[in-house]
Amino acid sequence: MNLTDSALLNSYSLYALYSAMAVYALAFIAFAVDLARRSSAVDAIETDEAAELAGAAPAGAALNGTAASAGGTLTLKRPVLSRISARMDNDAALPYGRSSSLRVGVALTVLAWTLHLAAAIMRGFAADRVPWANMYEFAMTGTLLIMTVFLIVLLRADLRFLGTFVTGLVLVLLGVAALKFYVEVAPLPPALQSAWLVIHVFVASLATGMFALGFALSAVQLLQARRENIALDEQTAPQRSAQRSTVASALRFRFLATLPSAATLENLAYRISIIGFILWTFTLMAGSIWAEQAWGRYWGWDTKEVWTFIIWVIYAGYIHARATRGWRGSRSAWLAIIGFSAVMFNFGIVNVFFKGLHAYSGL
Repeated sequence: MNLTDSALLNSYSLYALYSAMAVYALAFIAFAVDLARRSSAVDAIETDEAAELAGAAPAGAALNGTAASAGGTLTLKRPVLSRISARMDNDAALPYGRSSSLRVGVALTVLAWTLHLAAAIMRGFAADRVPWANMYEFAMTGTLLIMTVFLIVLLRADLRFLGTFVTGLVLVLLGVAALKFYVEVAPLPPALQSAWLVIHVFVASLATGMFALGFALSAVQLLQARRENIALDEQTAPQRSAQRSTVASALRFRFLATLPSAATLENLAYRISIIGFILWTFTLMAGSIWAEQAWGRYWGWDTKEVWTFIIWVIYAGYIHARATRGWRGSRSAWLAIIGFSAVMFNFGIVNVFFKGLHAYSGL
């Protein structure tokens, strides 16, 4: 391909990427609107529940856990939030279960993913190789695979409530890549001219997509566990002050009452992280084989190699601790969050600021 055609394809790739970012932003808004509607629906249910329990009592008093009576105030035996939690745990459907904002969010995400894929393909054709030889291309294809994993998982489980997080993460990473990491098309360094480039980086990016989804589920799990603890506290200590109840209500995200339980979220995060761990293990092994072919040794304590191993150890510890040591709940969630933070550190810090044989940022 001549230089003119290559430059033209690269320009089209940039236009497609910026268009994808714009559509991702619209999808983010649509998913955020859905979360807002979830909160509004919970407010409506709380009002109905309070009216049912308190009769003619003022709505504010009922929501604070008390109801007016002829002799003064009557403490509710089962707080409103606990009743909503029980309703959601029984898979009761809320009015927005088939909300238009969710449908719009998913449709926009698919459209943005298509534009994103087109941008990566055109960049590959412009460079006449796979499009992951520098930080800009790593970010482009890595976020593409994160979104691909999310859309595929949606076919098996309804995780659309993660749409705000996933689209937001992809949008931020693409924005940083386009503004800070962009480089012109360049030929591959000699060490990267290998079929292992396709295998090693692709599998690593796919594992990152799994870890990102597990991270999102773990973060929501922590919030959900906190909400469930507050609800349990309300049920076991109904005599606490109205002021304490009001503060706790203000601190929790109401839409969480419409999401799966913390235990369900934890199980999903665990299963997805196991898949990511298997892929990351293959990444570590493939990288060692490639290193032997390129540099004549399987392991050399290069910074990138060390951090890849650190990530493997963190997730191995997470899986082992949860399976054999009974680490459940917030402890396992924090391990998953630490693991993904290490992945992001490896990508955004090690690749840019640490020098070594893996210094292929292109910057």
